[in-house]
Amino acid sequence: MTDLDLLRDQLLGYGRVLLGYSGGVDSALLAVVGRQALGPERFLAVIGRSASYPEVQWQGAVELARRFDVPLLEVETRELSDPRYLENSTSRCYFCKSELWVRLGEVAQARGFDTIIDGTNADDLGEHRPGLRAAGERRVRSPFAELGWSKAAVREASRALGLPTWDAPAAPCLSSRVMYGLEITPQRLRQVEEGESYIRGLGVTGDLRVRHHGDRARIEVAPDQLPALRAEWEAVTEYFAGLGFASVELDPAGYRRGGLLTLTPRSPD
Repeated sequence: MTDLDLLRDQLLGYGRVLLGYSGGVDSALLAVVGRQALGPERFLAVIGRSASYPEVQWQGAVELARRFDVPLLEVETRELSDPRYLENSTSRCYFCKSELWVRLGEVAQARGFDTIIDGTNADDLGEHRPGLRAAGERRVRSPFAELGWSKAAVREASRALGLPTWDAPAAPCLSSRVMYGLEITPQRLRQVEEGESYIRGLGVTGDLRVRHHGDRARIEVAPDQLPALRAEWEAVTEYFAGLGFASVELDPAGYRRGGLLTLTPRSPD
């Protein structure tokens, strides 16, 4: 069997399946393969909507679901009403995912779904991801991790199926851009989202982060995108001043995963 056959068999063993769907590389593949393997009566992709979920990602997620005929439901999540989430410790993701899985659990129970799944892959298991604990507490299954699929394997399978997300950059929630210890607010999330949208509009491709440091923004892009962004730097500084930042800097090291975590002592998960 091909790897995709293995994935289909894995999903078939879960009964009626509900997917926590963001439209990112991992969940997009699960959405399409889940729909193929289980059919529209036994599979449902659910998006959790809040101010921390980027609008452009929502648009892509909805379009992919429409294109591949994936049953889709949107629910409101209320992590921004949780003071533990707003205080933005290094365990912030735990409170976000706890809220998400509670909401999806309610949907699963009301609609008779047997299993909730997420897009965690084998590479994620070795990283700082407090949200994994929340998934474990709610008995969320992770088919990629269970099969030992790496991110590269997910991308390869996505490409084989012709998914537009196969080479998409990682897209975590907007709160992941805010410096740990700095309170999460809708205004700060908006600054990040609008800043990243502006940078994309300049033609920057690949990985991109606008890191929020209070009155200062730090921009991380892939190393090969640095020259193009430097050429537009005067316009960039003017735009970010309009967003409310006193200053903006371009990180010469370029994008790197967990860039904010290196600046903050890790708290227990």
